[in-house]
Amino acid sequence: MELEFLGTSSGTPTRTRNVAGLALRMDGKGSGWALVDCGEGTQHRILRTALTLHQLRAIFITHLHGDHCYGLPGLLASAGLLNRSERLFIVGPRPLERYLQGVMETTELALPYPLTFVPVEELDGTDVLPDLTVRATELSHRMRSFAYTFTEKEVERRLDASKLAAAGVPRGPAWGLLQKGEDITLDDGRTVRPAEVLLPGRRPRRVIVAGDNDRPGLLAEAAIDADVLVHEATYTEPILAKVGPAPQHSSAQMVARFAETAALPNLVLTHFSPRYQDHHGPLTLADVAAEARAAYTGRLFLARDLARFALDRQGRLEEVTPPRAAPPPRQGTAGDAAEA
Repeated sequence: MELEFLGTSSGTPTRTRNVAGLALRMDGKGSGWALVDCGEGTQHRILRTALTLHQLRAIFITHLHGDHCYGLPGLLASAGLLNRSERLFIVGPRPLERYLQGVMETTELALPYPLTFVPVEELDGTDVLPDLTVRATELSHRMRSFAYTFTEKEVERRLDASKLAAAGVPRGPAWGLLQKGEDITLDDGRTVRPAEVLLPGRRPRRVIVAGDNDRPGLLAEAAIDADVLVHEATYTEPILAKVGPAPQHSSAQMVARFAETAALPNLVLTHFSPRYQDHHGPLTLADVAAEARAAYTGRLFLARDLARFALDRQGRLEEVTPPRAAPPPRQGTAGDAAEA
């Protein structure tokens, strides 16, 4: 599984950070990717990656503040201009559907592909992604805000050579069929089923991507057996004390303390206030990192735009550097569609 950040700023973009957007790529060939939040300019960030709107399977909106959803209508329109035909799921709070319908009606936007809206309140049990189950947790913010927990549906299992030998299964095509999950029939008429000769599978990987939230503890249940938490750290504690509780955002310390208590092995902070400069200034992201490291002993990362992170099958998160470059444009695709 991979996480690719398309925007890491809070409220407004900066010269180096766009507003909220995160791509989640699944492992399976043809599985595509999912987008969590779509702030203004997200599609411009996508153009600097190897992601394509044809392979986008679903969009999850955490809440309806503009820095998390104002880029959605433009992205949907671009997908149409690029001749997308496959169904696209959109998950979010109920008013999101009314917002999209209003934009589409007033701008006469007609899409050449089916769009299916799933209210976040009805997400549980809905099959939105091919390889991942998705659950929502309501958070605490000025408007309804949610976190999405993505968990692998299935994990690979290896064949147990000793059990195969004991069952009398000869090496060859039969092993491949069992590995694929198919029953086989031996020459003597016995049936061997995959469950009888496969080793136990590993624990499914689980990633939580949270929207704006001033109570990280609300994620305690979702954090059980989770490998990664992606959470806003809009402020450091001294700035939060000056700003006050009204914006209902978290500090780096608040999130880090929760992650430590929940024994989360990997923590990625994002959604930084524009007041924090990248490297030089009275306030920098180094202040955010230092505050979090003082409270958290796990693997800590501060997201940056276009950075990619890979989560291996053992649940260890690593940054993949350098960020993936965008592929060269092809004739008859994006460039031509832009002129349509």
